[in-house]
Amino acid sequence: MIIMSVDYGNARTGLAVCDKGELLASPVGVIKETYMPKVAKAIAEAAVERKAELVVVGCPVNMDGSFGDRAKACTELAELLESEYSLNVTTWDERMTTIIAHKNLNETNTRGKKRKEVVDAVAATIILEDYLRYRKNH
Repeated sequence: MIIMSVDYGNARTGLAVCDKGELLASPVGVIKETYMPKVAKAIAEAAVERKAELVVVGCPVNMDGSFGDRAKACTELAELLESEYSLNVTTWDERMTTIIAHKNLNETNTRGKKRKEVVDAVAATIILEDYLRYRKNH
């Protein structure tokens, strides 16, 4: 199944997609938009273009398991994608993915503007890899 993941952010939203065999997750790009309905439309267009059968929206749950403002916004985005665009959507706990993405970019010495441009797509890839591991093991 082709699955697309979303790392929804205040200024940028990262996207990643996997192959039909669910073996390889790859970054797709970044949506530079802040208004949620426009972000949802761009995600829906990318999902249709890539023939995604499932969209996984990363949801940054607090360390104590509670939902803060960002997690609530991600849940709202997921609901909007389902209701307005009839996409098959699930949310996925993405605690620490952006921190891991920054660590990975440190290892490749990606800095400055380039780092800012790719960090959200890298985070989306990490979300998708985590979700694919879960699917494989359950």
